[in-house]
Amino acid sequence: MSISLYDVSVRSYLQTLGAASNVLAKGRSHCEANGTELSDVVETSLYPDMLPFRFQIVSVAHHSLGAIRGVESGLFEPPSLSAELDYQALENLVAEAQSELQKYTQQDVDAFEGKDVQFKMGKFTMDFTAEGFLMSFSLPNFYFHATTAYDILRMQGVAIGKMDYMGQMRLKT
Repeated sequence: MSISLYDVSVRSYLQTLGAASNVLAKGRSHCEANGTELSDVVETSLYPDMLPFRFQIVSVAHHSLGAIRGVESGLFEPPSLSAELDYQALENLVAEAQSELQKYTQQDVDAFEGKDVQFKMGKFTMDFTAEGFLMSFSLPNFYFHATTAYDILRMQGVAIGKMDYMGQMRLKT
């Protein structure tokens, strides 16, 4: 069995973005039912030196849709954090990433194999191939931030479990 670049990237992104959308909805319902301000959740961190929930969700979108767009253009940079996003904007960001990723075909993404991609942060750069970037940089970052966002909501008392994090698995049909 061969596995394509599309399978390891876009299909994996879509699975976790779907889960993130569900977890965000459960977080909203929990907060509304318990009188918790959504703005408080948006600014919650697991530890004082960690970035807040808002950043985790921005990074989930950035390391999925933004990563594919970065591979397409050959350049990937950290997300801009200039805008203060509320909970609804974060939900919208995840939905947009899902919607836009669904527009990429397997042929589109598989054609990126071997393409040069540069990660640039200020003057610091790292050079990758598309597959090296997606599998060794983007996907690990994507899962890290998705897990951290999940953990922040769980810490807030949101009734979510492992199956919520897993999302819609690709079962044998």
